[in-house]
Amino acid sequence: MYACDIPSIISSSISLLQPKQSFGRANLVKKHLIADTNQAIVDPISVIPQTCALNLIPVQGLGTLVSQMKHHLSVHGPRSILHARDGISSVQPPLSQAVGYVVVVVIGVIIALVMMLITKVLKRTTGEDNEKTEMFMTANRTVRTGLTASAVISSWLWSTALLGSSFVGYDYGVAGPFWFAAGCSPMIVFFALLGISCKRKIPEAHTSLEVVRIRYGHVAHIVFMILCLVNNIFACANMLLGAAAVITAVTGMHIIAATFLLPVGVTLYTFVGGIKATFLTDYFHTAIIMIIACYFSVKAFSTNQIGSVGELFDLVQAAAQRHPVSGNQDGTYLTMTSKSAILFGILHTLGNFGLVVMDTSYFIKAFSASAAAVVPGYTIGGIAYFAIPWGLGTVMSSVALGLENTPTFPTFPRRMTTTEVSNGLVLPYAAITIAGKGGAAAVLLITFMACTSTLSAQVIAVSSILSFDVYREYFKKKATDRDLIRASHFGVIFFAVFSAAFSTMLHYVGINLGWTLYMLGVVTCPGIFPMIFTILWRRQSKAAAILSPVLGLATGMAVWLGTASHFGGEVSVASTGEVLPCVYGTVASCLSPIVYSVLITLVRPQDYDWDDFKKVKLSLEKLDSDLTTAHRHQASSRGDDGSVEDGGRGSGDQKELKRWGRIAAFWAVATFLGHWVIWPLPMYGSGYIFGKKFYIAWVVVAIVWLWLSTLVAIFYPIFDGGVAQIRDVYRGLRQHKIVEGTGSSKDGKGGSSSPSVGSVSDVSHAGEPQENKS
Repeated sequence: MYACDIPSIISSSISLLQPKQSFGRANLVKKHLIADTNQAIVDPISVIPQTCALNLIPVQGLGTLVSQMKHHLSVHGPRSILHARDGISSVQPPLSQAVGYVVVVVIGVIIALVMMLITKVLKRTTGEDNEKTEMFMTANRTVRTGLTASAVISSWLWSTALLGSSFVGYDYGVAGPFWFAAGCSPMIVFFALLGISCKRKIPEAHTSLEVVRIRYGHVAHIVFMILCLVNNIFACANMLLGAAAVITAVTGMHIIAATFLLPVGVTLYTFVGGIKATFLTDYFHTAIIMIIACYFSVKAFSTNQIGSVGELFDLVQAAAQRHPVSGNQDGTYLTMTSKSAILFGILHTLGNFGLVVMDTSYFIKAFSASAAAVVPGYTIGGIAYFAIPWGLGTVMSSVALGLENTPTFPTFPRRMTTTEVSNGLVLPYAAITIAGKGGAAAVLLITFMACTSTLSAQVIAVSSILSFDVYREYFKKKATDRDLIRASHFGVIFFAVFSAAFSTMLHYVGINLGWTLYMLGVVTCPGIFPMIFTILWRRQSKAAAILSPVLGLATGMAVWLGTASHFGGEVSVASTGEVLPCVYGTVASCLSPIVYSVLITLVRPQDYDWDDFKKVKLSLEKLDSDLTTAHRHQASSRGDDGSVEDGGRGSGDQKELKRWGRIAAFWAVATFLGHWVIWPLPMYGSGYIFGKKFYIAWVVVAIVWLWLSTLVAIFYPIFDGGVAQIRDVYRGLRQHKIVEGTGSSKDGKGGSSSPSVGSVSDVSHAGEPQENKS
């Protein structure tokens, strides 16, 4: 039961909203409160829209509420009592709108300009010409292990991962962040198997859809193209909804402005730099995110409110006494025995399986990596990534739970509302509590970095589909380099605008980060196993490849909507966003295509010859025309005895590639068993509740793993070819004037950079054959 007094405070608080918008239901509640301040009324939180939720808590006497409200006013300001801004939060933003625009627009443009400059320098000194399609889309297939690992970490380092891992920790306790991480890491490692299989069977491919088209024809190509585009659209919407909500909450920036401005910088550097710019910005963004994550892991225990991991344990234990968790062992946050958490783990794992396999950007990065870099890059990146949602989510959700009832917490004296939690505000509120405005700024920065980094991969993926799989295949089969680059540029701009518009539509119909996080697997999973069978199983028939994902999607949608109607009594945004309907729908979407594919294949199985892939020419130009002298010495045409560092363009040593395939299969199985079976399931079945010592060990291991992952993400790319390429660039710049004079004399037009680039490379690497340092 809620009680309320001080009509003047309520009146003045509600009046703050009058210049912005009018809430009839809020005015109705105000009228009743003023009419009889001594009589309790029905819970006003359920009457007032989330956009103007009162900061009320259950109290025994009016005096307690009055004192708490006065204290909250003195700490957070009068507008924090009742603040409406786009349905995101009722808390006064700690930062100004100007800060939001500076981060989203100015920093985004600066990063884009820097990446454009780097792209130009690389073109002049190492011959990496992004006006060539092979360079724009695949970076000449020579990216090394360190940069691949960093890019893989970045590809999965969504703003959703940072925000979502904290909010499931807030909802489910320590089990939430663990299952979030376990639902991500094995999928990345498994993809190494698909990546190396593609490098071995179809080394000239640019997208996974080219593989489908060559094997099954145009109908299957169109079906999978639609599924991949749907995957990219919902993935971007998921990122933009969460990131825009956080930016709005911490700066007061209008959510629609944030949604449309976030892709601006991404569009600029992807437009010019292609996939290599994506790799470089991935590295830069990941480094900043990891450093800030490590900062939070230390800052949380250096505040007066906490002080140590043991003190944090006591605070979380006390939070469970105040607010027991339904479905957890003894209602505690300190257990892996959580029914809701393991259900989330199932749907999150399957949904992420779809997000990886059906995301063309992962295939593009695999095609871009040298053959010897695919398996170690994806394996190291996947294992390193596990610590980010686990470590950051565990620490920050524990901080939110432990300090939520203290005056420094932004929502004090009430708990966070369901809307605030679903919008991913657990992380920013916890950061504000332990680090003030600095914490808010840090969350703003990592949210921006995570969103733009992963968004760039989605943009380049969709642009590759529109250029290679739509324009080149259905409109202009003999498209030139210039034609495809122009189509790619159009795809970059189109998808950036479309994804922002689609996210805006979802926001206005009441859909948030939590809803998309839960239901994502329903639409991303139907193509998983048909795509895997396309690459790994020669028997899958054309009919099975076409029909099984379509039937799987229909099955998943029917189960999802049917269970939502059964459990919720209706089909609505609220009922379809519940965990159980999403679990059932995701499982049906993911697993039913296996049955459909096998049954349809048994009718008339195919016996596909993998060598047929190599008979189709997909590359637009000879490799030698696009590479420097240093690149050429390591590249080999298909059929020669090339090394596995040939960039994947040639067939390379097939025995060596098969060996990498076996290594990838081993690590895929080992990672899944370790993260999903051997570690968590015995803890779930035992009903074990963490003691203080075990909790301390749990948190310390997570933090140490996080710091080690930071070292991998930041320093591995530098030692693995980064220093050498910086040296090559320096040599090229130092001798560029001499070579430019030679090149201009050979080039009557003065516009072609090829002679100049070749000469630069010849001078800088004369008598010095070495492998590519990309």
